[in-house]
Amino acid sequence: MALSSSTLCHQNLTKPYYISFHKQPHILSHLQFQTPPKTLTLDPKFTITGGCKLSGHVPISGSKNSALSILAATLCCSGTSKLHGVPNLSDTRTMASILRSLGAEIEACNGEMWINADGVGSVEPCPEDIGKIRGGFFVIGPLLARFGEAVVALPGGCDIGTRPVDLYIRGLRALGAIVELGDGKVRAQAANGRGLVGGRFRLDHPSVGATETLMMAACMADGVTVLSNVAKEPEVIDLARFLTGSGACVEGAGSDTLYIKGKNQLHGSECIVPPDRIEAGTFMLAAAITRSSISMSPVIPSHVACLIDKLLAAGCKITCAHDTLEVSAVPDDVGDNLQGFDVRTCPFPGFPTDLQPQTMVLLTTCNGSSIVEETVFENRMGHVRELQKLGARIQVCGSTAVICGKEKGSALLSSQLVAKDLRGGVSLVLAGLAAEGVTEISGIAHIDRGYENLDAKLRLLGADIKRLIPLTSPL
Repeated sequence: MALSSSTLCHQNLTKPYYISFHKQPHILSHLQFQTPPKTLTLDPKFTITGGCKLSGHVPISGSKNSALSILAATLCCSGTSKLHGVPNLSDTRTMASILRSLGAEIEACNGEMWINADGVGSVEPCPEDIGKIRGGFFVIGPLLARFGEAVVALPGGCDIGTRPVDLYIRGLRALGAIVELGDGKVRAQAANGRGLVGGRFRLDHPSVGATETLMMAACMADGVTVLSNVAKEPEVIDLARFLTGSGACVEGAGSDTLYIKGKNQLHGSECIVPPDRIEAGTFMLAAAITRSSISMSPVIPSHVACLIDKLLAAGCKITCAHDTLEVSAVPDDVGDNLQGFDVRTCPFPGFPTDLQPQTMVLLTTCNGSSIVEETVFENRMGHVRELQKLGARIQVCGSTAVICGKEKGSALLSSQLVAKDLRGGVSLVLAGLAAEGVTEISGIAHIDRGYENLDAKLRLLGADIKRLIPLTSPL
């Protein structure tokens, strides 16, 4: 939206002034890798007028979590790696900044990224960037593997519970590293002064981040490494596929044990970042919450099988054709209302914790009472208080929530909400779609970390959602 000085002349610019930043759906393809003008203060809000039915088709972006680990893995490689389908998110831009702070050269255009790490001359990435995202800490594995040392600040990310780095530290020690923690940084170096060595390590729990970090470290360690009780998530398989294409020897990805034979050198390769299963699940739930019918692609149905089963049990109709998924919760198709269900989050192939907040919104609109048990993160109920502001009837005891549904339709009423983390934040957006009246959501920078052009995609489907950008000085 273009503004002139006359637009602003009567505004009190000592207070934030909000403008509507409204991109048209048909130019979604041109939104890749655009950053907001530097004159804008990045504290935007969403306003959502609820009650609109969704329809049409929505494109699913590349997986954020896969992209972050693959970007870290390019540090292992000589030459240039080319990635297709990298989502334009604040998290992926931060990871690119982390790689650049080490000396890597990166070019990006329309979802494609070229990364050359031949010029990496530092083993200590920018601590400010590492503090912004959890995935930034992954680079400790590739740096140790390639250079025999690394100094990495403790990671940031959403405040959804304790995510200690002790698994990373103990795993790296099992590969022959001396690791010390102090002054907010992890300092690691190969004990033999040359490089890591193969070893055996069993994870206390199947952490995705620890699995991926240790996999990258082991790819260039001398000898064979066996990692057990590892994560089985699709993102682990995606990373293993990239490393294998770069010359690594990784077996067992997708099972609970990885066998890795170290190589002296890896080379750059080309890969496609698979579609984001959490984004796909979020739009599936948006269709159910608004009692609408939409389709989406590309989707890998096996990656969202748990959610498909739950939605079918609730009464939705779901069809799959190749990489296209269609979800219908239109009353004419599914009856008067959907039925509530119980959810217990678990590591893959169980129900994903990253879809728990969005699913809870759906359950507030379903018949009967439902129970949601969070077993992955102990502090992932922060969105409940915000949903209660909308009138949701939810009671929480520890990491378990009891949701009282509505017999016919949503009982949600609009309010002013604050997004406090990524997935909890997007759950508020879905709730706003179903709430009566206009809902305002601040703190949406959290949402922008993991959803590419979310508001534009929802408008593409017919939602009434606007992004308001505050201005603290004239353009």
